[in-house]
Amino acid sequence: MNPFLSKILVDLARKRLEKKQTNKPVSKKQIVPLVRIFQVELAHALKEYIFIIIGVFSAGFGLKGFLLPNHFIDGGATGISLLLEHITSINLGLLLVLVNLPFIIIASRTIGNKFAIKSIAAITLLAFVVHFVNYPIVTEDKLLIAVFGGFFLGLGIGMSMRGGSVIDGTEVLAIFLSRKLSLTIGDVLLLINIVIFSVGAYILSIETALYAILTYLAAAKTVDFIVDGVEEYVGVTIISNKHEDLRIMITEKLRRACTIYAGKGGYGTQGKSYDKDIIYTIVTRLELAKLQTEVDKIDRNAFIIMGIVKDLKGGMIKKKPLKEQH
Repeated sequence: MNPFLSKILVDLARKRLEKKQTNKPVSKKQIVPLVRIFQVELAHALKEYIFIIIGVFSAGFGLKGFLLPNHFIDGGATGISLLLEHITSINLGLLLVLVNLPFIIIASRTIGNKFAIKSIAAITLLAFVVHFVNYPIVTEDKLLIAVFGGFFLGLGIGMSMRGGSVIDGTEVLAIFLSRKLSLTIGDVLLLINIVIFSVGAYILSIETALYAILTYLAAAKTVDFIVDGVEEYVGVTIISNKHEDLRIMITEKLRRACTIYAGKGGYGTQGKSYDKDIIYTIVTRLELAKLQTEVDKIDRNAFIIMGIVKDLKGGMIKKKPLKEQH
């Protein structure tokens, strides 16, 4: 690591420890683990923000290179913003922020403040890109506009989600409503977009609404390809010598339930005796980046197996309420 950056991390670690133990000297043994945690956080944050920046510029290209010049719309919060821009002539960048703001407030309560802050930053950057960055108009062919406009918009949404944020808040609303109603997230998103496309057919034309549906399908399939779907859960198996620290982190910091298996090593003489506990937990795709960051802080060499979980029934798959931690 860069010596200058390493010195900054050491100073930050020392200051944090000095605040916790004002009357005791801070030793190097105490600083090293905290510096390592800062290094992990910095590396993961850098990777996530790179994903977000790529996503924002891709979505901006889909909007300004395809949809906006040809008066096309999309589903979700972006589609609502495009419709409002057509009706009111308010700048699209401002509308993107205003329309997504209620969804981000919901996100802060259902997913977490860090996710909400990153989403605000991503949406604000998208508004800036839409307003100030000039993209070339690629084509005037309506079919190509619908398909590739949706593709680049979906790529932007998917990459932003890989970075732990959203640039279209209707996914957050769908997650929130699915927990309140007996509907899947896919059903909620479908209902929201039916309303948007119906309004689009009335305000613009039926032909425009039909092309908008094609744009939405292209975007949705691209998002599925990038992040394997918003509504899917991920089953995570973790094998580590520091299994107890990982269990405490999952249950107390992430507020997720987990199952512990008694494991034995299967290689060489290790297979003859008890080896270590194996942790299994289920998180949403949006929480996966945070879980990986926290695991790296505890054990960078942990063996992690991740798989998409299609169906769930029973058990506790939602976050535990804060009061249960006491």
